[in-house]
Amino acid sequence: GTIRSAFAMTEPDVASSDATNIEARIERDGGDYILNGRKWWTSGANDPRCKVLIFMGKSNPDHTNRHQQQSMILVPMDTPGVKVLRHLPVFGYDDAPHGHAEISFENVRVPASNMLLGEGRGFEIAQGRLGPGRIHHCMRLIGRAERALESMCRRSLDRVAFGRPIADQGVTRERIANARIMIDQTRFLVLNAAHKMDTVGNKDARQEIAMIKVAAPSMACQVIDWAMQVHGGGAVSDDFGLARAYASSRTLRFADGPDEVHRNAIAKMELGRHLGRL
Repeated sequence: GTIRSAFAMTEPDVASSDATNIEARIERDGGDYILNGRKWWTSGANDPRCKVLIFMGKSNPDHTNRHQQQSMILVPMDTPGVKVLRHLPVFGYDDAPHGHAEISFENVRVPASNMLLGEGRGFEIAQGRLGPGRIHHCMRLIGRAERALESMCRRSLDRVAFGRPIADQGVTRERIANARIMIDQTRFLVLNAAHKMDTVGNKDARQEIAMIKVAAPSMACQVIDWAMQVHGGGAVSDDFGLARAYASSRTLRFADGPDEVHRNAIAKMELGRHLGRL
């Protein structure tokens, strides 16, 4: 825990939801590799404990298989040519000390031994990491939604409007009930995805993982939004933690793949089951 790493993949000049778009280059030069590119949303890079970056770039841009053009390589933060350009806030929150950075890499030279697994295996590494990472995100979203529901219940019992507690309003009770249903639906989806990943592995669980990555952020955003309505104007302040919870939950509709990419993957896998039956 004395040092941390950060993953430098997303780029400002391309649609990084399609990671084959990345333009950063990794070029061999004798016993070294030379890196050039610009990355952003490198989460954790602003943490003073961050000492190493995992840089994803194109090492073989002409490879016929577009998923074997990319590689990952380790880059110490203090390597000459690595420059943090700016800190990127999320909906106005700086997420200190974690932080999200935009970083430039200009003729950054690292030893060839820093290459992970080998040239062209960047996507292979990413897929091995993203399954557990996505489940981790969804677990945290369930926790955020639970906290929001608890806050909504307590606030609605305590606050009086038009002569009666907000909890006595039909719309409030309907939202509380729907929040409980939605949280538990998502919880069981996540448990199922985790069980399948444990028993058959990331590859065979990829549809279930994609499903929870769509379901959990949307659920959390809705539950937190309902909780904010019960809290009134105070909800958009930092007094109750709901504004920050909403911001981070909304961000996870982008992180580790946007909803649209996951829905497309889910549909393709579902359709694939029926192709042989037509």
